[in-house]
Amino acid sequence: MIEKIKAYIASSISDLQPEEIDVHDDLLGSGIIDSLGMMKLVVFIEAELNVKIPDADMVVEHFMTLGSIMDYLSKREDVHLNQD
Repeated sequence: MIEKIKAYIASSISDLQPEEIDVHDDLLGSGIIDSLGMMKLVVFIEAELNVKIPDADMVVEHFMTLGSIMDYLSKREDVHLNQD
């Protein structure tokens, strides 16, 4: 899933290539994506995984980095991540 997220960011939100996005990069703080891009990313994740991310879970800690996104998703019982 992390590679799908990187590819989506690169193709739809940022000018970066997927390999330029590190798992620890601060997505908002470093300017990789802006707040609108973050909302697009959440919609993409919801569609890819066929889940709804509750408003209460829309916090910086869950979406700051690719690593934090994957940590958040892996803790959800309704999400089954592929290893890609």
